Amino acid sequence: MIRINLLGQARPKAAKQAVPLEATMQILFAVVAIGLAIVILGITYYQQKRQLDATNKRIAALRVEKASLEQIKLDVERFEAQRSILQQRINVIETLQRNRSGAEDLLQAVANTVGRVDALWLTSLTRNGDSLQIEGVAGSINAVANLITELKRSGYFDKVEIKSAKENDLQPSVETFGFSMTATIAGERGAPATSEPARPAQSPQPPRPAPKGVS
Repeated sequence: MIRINLLGQARPKAAKQAVPLEATMQILFAVVAIGLAIVILGITYYQQKRQLDATNKRIAALRVEKASLEQIKLDVERFEAQRSILQQRINVIETLQRNRSGAEDLLQAVANTVGRVDALWLTSLTRNGDSLQIEGVAGSINAVANLITELKRSGYFDKVEIKSAKENDLQPSVETFGFSMTATIAGERGAPATSEPARPAQSPQPPRPAPKGVS
């Protein structure tokens, strides 16, 4: 439908409605709040990023330090293995040296003891730990008894026991006795009980015992 204004008067314009102040303030506060939130989030992000970068750098430094420590650990383990090998060699050398010195002392003690007994010489001397097996030949039973006495008086031996002593026929014209005895090496070597100076050790071929019936 078409309307025609016959009066010739302009139609009044509709009045604009004013925006309430309270709504404007709410919008303003919302914008400010959003801006503050963006600023806070930006600051927080920046701080977190700095911390993350610092943590990554620390991790990288620790990895480098760990690799260095692992290399040092390998070097230490290698040095410890070498030291252990060297210590074992030193222990073996020291043990051999002690055994050598102990064997020399033992042989000297036996030689000095046998040297104080007449008409007697040894044919076998075997050591097993602290036990000593002695075998030999004597011109008389008294010589065997004297050897036992001298071994006990030496201070180097204890628990001297005779195992066997019987006449043999090495030479029909000469009375000889083969004997076997054991002795335990003393744990702590004491000084010899006798003050008599030790005679030199017998030679490998001692003089033969006197024939039967000859004084």
